[in-house]
Formats: sequence, structure tokens, C-alpha cells
Amino acid sequence: MALWREHADPSDTELRDAVTQAWIDTEAYRLQTLGVVTTLSKGGHAGPEASMVKIFWSELDVRLHELAMRILGPRAEVADSSWAKGWQFSLSGPIYAGTNEIQRNVVAERVLGLPRK
Repeated sequence: MALWREHADPSDTELRDAVTQAWIDTEAYRLQTLGVVTTLSKGGHAGPEASMVKIFWSELDVRLHELAMRILGPRAEVADSSWAKGWQFSLSGPIYAGTNEIQRNVVAERVLGLPRK
């Protein structure tokens, strides 16, 4: 939100809507993570919910960095831009810690009860 307030044109309603959606998605991620942490703190196991959180986070991270790059425009692409570096790193998120496709299979089998392929 601070990045948008500092760098964006407030009359750009499309960008404002994208920032609002990013805030909603971030809050949903926070609540998902809180649920997993609560389960773990009570001695439970993260189970397939951890896969759901991993998928959501890795895709959200890419979207947040893309939005930051959009807000900053050409300023985001300077050589020492932490946003540009963050965006580049975010692209690896759907791959490391188990690809999102593998994580989706875990969710399909263990949460939805779908058969293995």
C-alpha cells in the first residue's frame, strides 16, 4: 500500500483495484498461514494444508512483485532495484520447495480425495 501511495496516480482506478486485490490476497494468505501455525502449536501436523499455503504464497509473491514493478514503471528496472531483484527471485517460488504442480497433486489426493493419475 505504501508503494502505491508514494508512486502511483490515485486516479488510476485499474491500478487501485489491483492494489486492493493484492491486499485481499495477502490477508487471505495471512489467515491461511495462521491456521497452519495454530494447528502446529496445538501439536497437530501441517498436512496437505501446508501444500495449499505454499502454492498460494509462491503465486502471490510473483503477483505482488509484478504489481510493484507496474507501480514503479521504468524506475523498477534500474540495476540496483530491490524490486527487480525480488521479482526475479519470486519467479523461482513456484519451483523450489516442491513444484506447484506436485503440491497441487498432494492437495488433489489428500484434501479432495481424487485418485492418482
